[in-house]
Amino acid sequence: MHPTTHAQSRPGHPAIIMAGSGETVTYGEMDAYADRFSQLMRARGLTRGNHVALLLENSVHNLQIAWGNQRAGTMAVPLSTRLTASECIYILNDSGADVLITSTHFAEVLSDIREACPELPVLIIGGSDQDSYEAALASQPAQPIADRLPGQIMLYSSGTTGYPKGIRPKPPEDDNILTPNPIVGLAIMGAGMPTDGSMVYLSPAPLYHAAPVAWCSAAHALGGTIVVMEKFDPEQALAAIERYRVTDSQWVPTHFVRMLKLDDAARTAHDLSSHQRALHAAAPCPVPVKQAMIEWWGPIINEYYAGSEGIGMTLVKAPEWLERPGTVGKAILGKLHVCGPDGEEVPAGTDGLVYFEYDRIPSYHNDPGKTAEAMHPEGWMTLGDIGHVDEAGYLFLTDRKSHMIISGGVNIYPQEIENLLVSHPRVMDAAVIGAPCPDLGERVVAVVQPVDMAAAGEALEQELRDYLAPQLSRVKMPRLFDFRPELPREANGKLYKRELRDEFARAAQAAG
Repeated sequence: MHPTTHAQSRPGHPAIIMAGSGETVTYGEMDAYADRFSQLMRARGLTRGNHVALLLENSVHNLQIAWGNQRAGTMAVPLSTRLTASECIYILNDSGADVLITSTHFAEVLSDIREACPELPVLIIGGSDQDSYEAALASQPAQPIADRLPGQIMLYSSGTTGYPKGIRPKPPEDDNILTPNPIVGLAIMGAGMPTDGSMVYLSPAPLYHAAPVAWCSAAHALGGTIVVMEKFDPEQALAAIERYRVTDSQWVPTHFVRMLKLDDAARTAHDLSSHQRALHAAAPCPVPVKQAMIEWWGPIINEYYAGSEGIGMTLVKAPEWLERPGTVGKAILGKLHVCGPDGEEVPAGTDGLVYFEYDRIPSYHNDPGKTAEAMHPEGWMTLGDIGHVDEAGYLFLTDRKSHMIISGGVNIYPQEIENLLVSHPRVMDAAVIGAPCPDLGERVVAVVQPVDMAAAGEALEQELRDYLAPQLSRVKMPRLFDFRPELPREANGKLYKRELRDEFARAAQAAG
């Protein structure tokens, strides 16, 4: 189960289709591209131990580079397209990048990168002369290199509590590039993806993120066609399902919210009958949102909980979830442990820090302190989430440990408040944070993106307070509502709460 085998048996079968433009790459073309990429790496003296930084928008190049990296033995370092120049420069320096592959789309950021990293080689998609990535790739033979090695990916955390950290995976267990990744087995046994090459998989998220790369790789290993959205748009996503007869897909809760906020005409305009399996993850989904999605799409929605660290995974299918609303499932990779502050495991139903026991624990690049902080004395690792398991072993998440607000000595988890807010029909998105308060230590602040920014104001605030009041204790009620046209959210659904917390901290400091 590897794209190169599909290239031999079905070279003309579509491997990648860009949803908007329809641009298509076949398995034969992708295999030749991957061989050229690995040849290019060797021509530049890069092999195992070398880092290849990638700053790319969604295009036909991302997944082809991923498979080229997978046979070159190099370590890919994808950079979020949302990063500023200084954030990119930090990751390039921290990772020790040996080359940067980017596109003309990032010309403004690249100017600052070149100034700060003058010795870093750069190849540019759409570039010219010596910088042209296409010319460099075309100069290489479309033949396998003699020393094919399985490459890896070092993803950087979203930096919710400071600088992002590289998640360095353990080295591969063997040097055979055809050895299947564990995610392929999970795709078959857990998610029920077909093995006959009939899958058409929609990827609406940015391809620099862990989940899209992992599941797209699994879909390619199974011989499927991946439909890549250039950028997520709720109505265009539904149109892509109809146009390409999509069978499988993956989403984040933010995608669901935006699709549910479409008017009835837009939601019912497209034929979704081909759609058989939908995965979602990245953040716990508000119960009313998921219930509404299952009512709309049927019981095809499967949820999993995992992280870029790759230390474990839970999974729950729609029928199970309907029996236990709010669960993220039972462990299908790794073993769950929920521990109290003393490190002892807590009884079922009791919240604690969630750990995974797994035999391939990664480390945080250049940060042994952060690695140690994430480890349990027994060798288990946590992603930093608080939750509990029920008597049957189903995991329920409460919130991230780093998001907890302490107001007047009371621990408040924002996720509960956020889930209620986004369930309101006039709210598109919401973030709840703790802002400095001289009396309480922290006060609860709700930063809200209305469906219609023109409706923002005192009347909407009172409507939201009235909506929350029967469902929240008074200590959890936001002291302040801050309406904004957009929240600092990644295209992959991750919310940059740190930016909001820092903003309110600076304001409090300035106010004296």
